[in-house]
This record gives sequence, structure tokens and C-alpha cells, in this order.
Amino acid sequence: MKNPNKKPRTNNLKQPSMSSGKVAVGVLAGLAVGAIAGILFAPEKGSKTRKNLVSKGEDYLDDMKDKFDVFLETVTEKFEKTHEEAEELLAKGKAKYEQAKKELNRVSA
Repeated sequence: MKNPNKKPRTNNLKQPSMSSGKVAVGVLAGLAVGAIAGILFAPEKGSKTRKNLVSKGEDYLDDMKDKFDVFLETVTEKFEKTHEEAEELLAKGKAKYEQAKKELNRVSA
């Protein structure tokens, strides 16, 4: 007779699972290998392939420079705006301090 309180045995071995990060890295690596293989086995001459690679590299470099310039301009604008706001706040604080100092001198006199 079976004991109803006894739990069935389970397999304690966990099944391996791939994280999405590992899958993404695998896909990117596969794409890179495929691109390199495509370039190496391309029907064009090596000199033309090299020119194409240099041209693409220059295009990517120009694009990165443009994006960096936009980023730098945005950061500079935000810094200048924050600097101006800080100077205004400081001026208001000094004005209030001077006003409070005058009031205190007037009351104590």
C-alpha cells in the first residue's frame, strides 16, 4: 500500500538555460563572422574590397564624429543653463541675506 504522505521523487538536476544576454552575444558573434566571411569570399578584387572597407570605415567615423558633436553641444548647453541658474540663485540669496541683515540692524538699533 502506498503512503499518501510520501512525496514522489524528483530529479534534482536542473536543466541548463541560456540567458538572453548569452543569446544576444551569440547572435552578434554569428553576424560578425558572417560579415567577415562574406568580405573574404566576395567576388571582387582585394583592392576594391579594401577600398570599400576604408570607405565604410570613414562613413562610420564621420557619423560618430557628428553624433559626438551633437552630444557635446547638448551637454555644453545644459551646463551653461545650469551655470546661469546657479548664478541667479546665488544673486537672489545674496539679496535676501543683505535684506535680512538690514532688517536685523534696524530692529536692534
